[in-house]
Amino acid sequence: QVQLTESGGDLVQSGGSLNLSCRGDGLPLENYATGWFRQSPGTGREGVSCIEMGESGSRPAYSEAVKGRFTVSRSIDGNTVYLEMGRLKPEDTGRYYCAAVAISPRGRCELLPDFYHRWGLGTQVTVSS
Repeated sequence: QVQLTESGGDLVQSGGSLNLSCRGDGLPLENYATGWFRQSPGTGREGVSCIEMGESGSRPAYSEAVKGRFTVSRSIDGNTVYLEMGRLKPEDTGRYYCAAVAISPRGRCELLPDFYHRWGLGTQVTVSS
């Protein structure tokens, strides 16, 4: 029922920064996980980052490829998930998708696409060298 819509994709130079947003009206504040994935032509979707709200609060996770450069967060009302990207590299180029799924109170988000049930249509990020 909840539709996810990404925004913020753009063409940037290597070393630059870019912020993505994923809006999903009606997403619950707790027991829900959201993730960011990216995909290039001819490739599968690669997990980038995820965040969930459970008994222990928000617990973000990152792939090794982006750790230390990207930051994921969620708005207070829970309707928007952000991905702050810095020190961008050409290999960060791809179409970025957000995804969401309900989880148990003790559940953790995962960087595996099969974990998620709902997906947005994506937003293109291109990093020039």
